[in-house]
Amino acid sequence: MSDPRPARIAALVDGLSAAHLDGLLLTGLSNIRYLTGFSGTSALLVVTSRDVVFITDFRYQTQVVEEVGDIARISIEASSLWAGLWQQLTTLMSVRVLGFETAHIQHRDFQRLVEAGARWQWRPTVDLVETLRERKDEGEIARIADAANVATRALDRTLQAVHVGMSELQVAGVLEKALRDEGSEGFPFPSIVASGPRSALPHARSSPRTIEQGDFLLMDFGAEVGGYCSDMTRTVVIGKASDEHRAVYDVVRVANERAAKGVRVGMAGRDADAIARQYIERAGYGELFGHSLGHGIGLEVHEAPRLARTAEGGLPEGAVVTIEPGVYRPGWGGVRIEDDVVLGADGPHILTQFPRELIELG
Repeated sequence: MSDPRPARIAALVDGLSAAHLDGLLLTGLSNIRYLTGFSGTSALLVVTSRDVVFITDFRYQTQVVEEVGDIARISIEASSLWAGLWQQLTTLMSVRVLGFETAHIQHRDFQRLVEAGARWQWRPTVDLVETLRERKDEGEIARIADAANVATRALDRTLQAVHVGMSELQVAGVLEKALRDEGSEGFPFPSIVASGPRSALPHARSSPRTIEQGDFLLMDFGAEVGGYCSDMTRTVVIGKASDEHRAVYDVVRVANERAAKGVRVGMAGRDADAIARQYIERAGYGELFGHSLGHGIGLEVHEAPRLARTAEGGLPEGAVVTIEPGVYRPGWGGVRIEDDVVLGADGPHILTQFPRELIELG
């Protein structure tokens, strides 16, 4: 597979030209990784129509050569990346007006631009690289698919070990060990394991609560492969499911199924959200589904595009999004079923291949 980085940088340069910028200072590490391949935690990147300059520190002097290679001119700074930035900028001809990433710069660093960088004109920019990242190429989709497979295998191993009397934290430990054992490089976010009434908390932190017979057990987690994330949720019942368990679960399952099959390239994010939301509302649970249907995933677990009631933008071909409807009844419990879906020209394709039928454990 050919190196995608030159085309990505060229697309960004086109965006700079349209924004009337001579260059862009990148401080967001995910954007820097997208353009250069660098996976470290200390870097500045400057992109102009003629130059790509990469600045990092001594800790990464070997890694940066391996990962970035000749896609950029590399500068290793012994003390301050920012001192190196000013020095490198003086070597760039005809560069006067530069953009900076408003979402990825701390106030103290903005002050550096205003003060130490006063000889250049600085302009705020929003989502110049993030917009490019919405459309995943074949290599990116393959990594997300690998991460999805790691997650589903880890879930299968975890469910075999879950039993009454375990705490949520113990289940999270089993799950995260299984993720590592199956090949996950890390955890895109702290795994959510919530049981019984706590499963009604959409973003619960795993707790010492002991799992009991008749509990819902909700697990929301992800894997990371090649820097790319997966994000999935399954909800099971400990013991035998009641009629009420099944009624709520089936509403969420059908909403998930309809949205995962119905989402399409070019559809507005709000219309995708409506597929699941309207079904849940018709079932009488609309007030218990308070979050959006989903979000994009890639180098970050939450990125563009959005699938929400307020999202007017169209969904691009190649985007990978989550489909995660839920119903949450305070004091009783909740259900969420989440899958990762790639939007192809021929329709959606589900990457998280794990049963969606209600599972009873024990």
